[in-house]
Amino acid sequence: MSLSLAFIERLAEERIKKAQEDGEFDDLPGRGEPLDLEDDAHVPPELKMAWRVLKNAGCLPPELEAEREIHTALDLLEAMTDEGERYRQMQRLNIMITKLNESRRRPICLEMEQAYYEKIVERVPVNRARGRGEKK
Repeated sequence: MSLSLAFIERLAEERIKKAQEDGEFDDLPGRGEPLDLEDDAHVPPELKMAWRVLKNAGCLPPELEAEREIHTALDLLEAMTDEGERYRQMQRLNIMITKLNESRRRPICLEMEQAYYEKIVERVPVNRARGRGEKK
């Protein structure tokens, strides 16, 4: 975390703690009631029921389905031993991530897998000609 973010985080925590000590959170509406953690704020009111039905049926929006496929591809990459297959899987993974990033407003967050992915790329000895479709 950068120094400025750490400062802002510490400042926010101090202000929250002071507000708690001063009792500023004591009379808020909904105190003691369970939180509604349904994240359907982005869904128009007329589509909320259909969204819940699809969600309960296990249907995911295309963006989340693509993320699931990317994580599955990362798991497959980890188990592969064949150099050529690993290379093809890495190319496929790069294409999937690029398509997902193009379809959304923010890039996919794969920092946790990034270090692992870089280790895999370093381990795979790749023939440069193979990457261009040429034969040895």
